[in-house]
Amino acid sequence: MNFLTEKIRPMYFKYLFAAFGSALITSIYGIVDMAMVGQYHGPEGTAAMAVIAPVWNIIYSLGLLMGIGGSVLFGTLRGQSEKNAKRSNEYFTAAVIGAAVLSVIIWIGVIFFDKELLILFGAKEQLLPLARSYVLPVKFVMPSFLFTQLMSAFLRNDGNPGLATKAVLIGGIFNVFGDYFFVFTLDMGIMGAGLATASGAVLSLLIMLTHFCGKKNTLQLVRPANLLSKLKSITVTGFATFFIDVAMGILTILFNRQILKYLGTDALSVYGIIINISTFVQCCAYSIGQASQPIISANFGANQGNRIRETLKYALYTAAAFSIFWTAVSLAVPNLYVHIFMSPTENILKIAPVIIRSYGISFLLLPLNIFSTYYFQALLKPSASFIVSVSRGTIISGIFIYLLPVLAGGEAIWLAMPLTELIVTVYVAVRMRKYTKQLGAE
Repeated sequence: MNFLTEKIRPMYFKYLFAAFGSALITSIYGIVDMAMVGQYHGPEGTAAMAVIAPVWNIIYSLGLLMGIGGSVLFGTLRGQSEKNAKRSNEYFTAAVIGAAVLSVIIWIGVIFFDKELLILFGAKEQLLPLARSYVLPVKFVMPSFLFTQLMSAFLRNDGNPGLATKAVLIGGIFNVFGDYFFVFTLDMGIMGAGLATASGAVLSLLIMLTHFCGKKNTLQLVRPANLLSKLKSITVTGFATFFIDVAMGILTILFNRQILKYLGTDALSVYGIIINISTFVQCCAYSIGQASQPIISANFGANQGNRIRETLKYALYTAAAFSIFWTAVSLAVPNLYVHIFMSPTENILKIAPVIIRSYGISFLLLPLNIFSTYYFQALLKPSASFIVSVSRGTIISGIFIYLLPVLAGGEAIWLAMPLTELIVTVYVAVRMRKYTKQLGAE
């Protein structure tokens, strides 16, 4: 597939469907885990999964750091000239090395310090044993989660998005059926959910690795010149996407602590549901960014401004469609989420609608803000991506999470993200318009 000559519309939607499929199944991992655990253990199981969520945020974000950062530079070099094949593969190799180093670090951390990490993330009393039981089987295959993110990004930029989707789809299907089998049939409870997720991730990675045996493959491991310099470039370029997932983990910790302080365990159980729905909405936004990034990166390298604008148009339409859908569902049938994820008590059914509707307003702007980080990265504007991801991920959101309960009571915490997304959108609109105007016509 030639990013510089083929028609934008069919190419974009081909990549969108592939990226959406991957994002859908990836989010289903967490959704099915929480639903099965919630049905088996009740609200305590759902709350335990909310505590575990930051672990996934950290792991996936590190994979995206190397994957998106390396693949953007890889794609831009390929767009500039076909003679850049070796140079682009140096970035691929550097990304693989970086991912391997990060895998070892996170692996050691989870194996030896899982108890301390889970306590940091909000696990207390009865939640800690449940959370540790889930993490136990995951410990053994930790690097596979990181490398699936890396390989997905490079497969899209190497013209094989279908294989990435197929790999994640098969792993996800295994996870769905494995969850039921391990959790209920074998009566393993929450540990069974962790085992199913770990097995699905390994299966997905093995399928992705078959790309190296195919005719479409142009990825090669070569000796990278100036490795540290390349790792720095990859890190700077991919930092915004990396920080989006890290920030969600940070936000989860902040929310967990504030919710327990002001509202109690039932509210935390509902927030556990929101985490999964929000993750699902974010995955929809990721799919827009992942579909458009290879096209935009290559055409940015070739100075094809009109093709970038056309890609941006379709991306914005898609973001609007996702925004309207998820906001409408959250406002219309909030308790539908509750019944999916747990066997609820009367009190949870009573408090959930207000919580989900208030938080769900943020879904109206979330897809645009997350897509913007991919757009700015593809145009090699990492500072703009950085500002968006850090502002919505920690600074503005963190201020609201701590300030609103003090000023307006505990229930006001659910408006923290809607207000954050609104403020960030103003910046996104201004920067997106400015950078798009600067693009050449050809």
